[in-house]
Amino acid sequence: MTDTTTARPEPAAAPERGAPSSSEQGADHEKAAGLARVLGPAGAVLLVLSCITPASSLFIIVPEMMASQGSGVVLTIAAGILISVAVGACYAELGTRMASAGGEYAMVSHTLGRCAGWLTFALSGVLLWVIPPVIALGTADYLADLVSLDRAITGAVVMLVATGVALLDIRANALVTGIFLLLEIVAAAVVAILGAAHIQRGPGELVDAHVLGDSGIEPFTAALLVSGLTVGVFVVSGFGTAAYLAEEIVEPRRNVSRVVFWSLGLGGLVILVPTVTTVLAVDDLGALATGDFSQFVRAWGGDATAVAVNLGIAIAILNAAIVMVLQNSRVVYASGRDRAWPPAVNRALSLLGPRYGAPWVATLVIGIPGAILAWAVDIEALLGITSVIISAMYIVLAIAALKVRRMSTAPGWRMPLWPLPPVLVILAVGYALIGAAPTDLIITGGILALALVYYVTYLARRPDERFVVVDPTDDPILQES
Repeated sequence: MTDTTTARPEPAAAPERGAPSSSEQGADHEKAAGLARVLGPAGAVLLVLSCITPASSLFIIVPEMMASQGSGVVLTIAAGILISVAVGACYAELGTRMASAGGEYAMVSHTLGRCAGWLTFALSGVLLWVIPPVIALGTADYLADLVSLDRAITGAVVMLVATGVALLDIRANALVTGIFLLLEIVAAAVVAILGAAHIQRGPGELVDAHVLGDSGIEPFTAALLVSGLTVGVFVVSGFGTAAYLAEEIVEPRRNVSRVVFWSLGLGGLVILVPTVTTVLAVDDLGALATGDFSQFVRAWGGDATAVAVNLGIAIAILNAAIVMVLQNSRVVYASGRDRAWPPAVNRALSLLGPRYGAPWVATLVIGIPGAILAWAVDIEALLGITSVIISAMYIVLAIAALKVRRMSTAPGWRMPLWPLPPVLVILAVGYALIGAAPTDLIITGGILALALVYYVTYLARRPDERFVVVDPTDDPILQES
């Protein structure tokens, strides 16, 4: 029996992008059925870096880490970046061998089998719909200095705007998000410069770190570092977007790895440098437990500067929402192209816009429910399981990275020090999972159980016709510019 994970199915019905004659309809229809490789590495880095949204991580997540980690937050973030480099190595190696818009589920299907791939899709599906509206909800908070807005309505509007932009050509999206990205990096740079201008302690504090405890200032311990490691990894998460865009990146066997590491490196830099200068510049370490960057900037640069920085954060949130809708729609599109659903649903999700070539139905499937969730549901209550799901996906990808070299001779990027990076991911992230809340683990297990029922009762019954995961990595149809 042939390996159905790499076979190319018949193309799903999609609007043709201009077949001039009936004699050419077959070729053009096949061409229209796939996403075009039009995204250069620079444009891809802009999109991926926008999804990491380093300014949002800096201004939203890092203050929470400072409250529990004190000046040890720098060590925790550095450790999180180190683990993320190992995770990125898994994404890069797998992504250069399976450059599919399906991202994680396609890479796992190719290496660990269809069932494991489908369960991976089920986990990623939660993130596809939950994280964008949660991010969008923060917009009103950072516009409060300028205008008072309803939080839920503003989040819904941001999701709708992001959906509209995501329907454009992917190169246009790279331009739009690149402009927004520049503005949020400027906001982070302002924090770094103001902090550097108010340095009050030496760099030794970054290594010999301290935290505000019950009895006052206490030494930062290894146990505290481990307790914050999951969040430290989450701070720079988003570089996996390179895997979702791989089907539209030119020369993916060469460029996917570059996009992963350039995005991860730049994102880590934008987050780490302002964090370092802030830790060294605050009046006392106790301020790290109670303050945030808006307060620090207002104290260092005045009200006008603080308002400008908050506006930059709001722009960063919109930017992240755009890229998340764009990347998530690619996964939904790929699931239809790979026949994961009943035929009518597959055909709809595989439709590409006649003008911009974007998967417009899949984009609406992500964006419209996201707007509804932001407006009508306490979506932030679901955030507890996201770190568990991300950790579980990282472990599965690490296992796939351990296996891929034993089963594939295809050319592609090969991580240095293999198999050390995936082993590090399994050990570090697995240890973090052990300490996860039981409720989050139970919910994640329930998601997997439901997905397994669907796989056994529907997908597994016709393995040659359903969930046939396409490998478009070297498809000449997609090598257009």
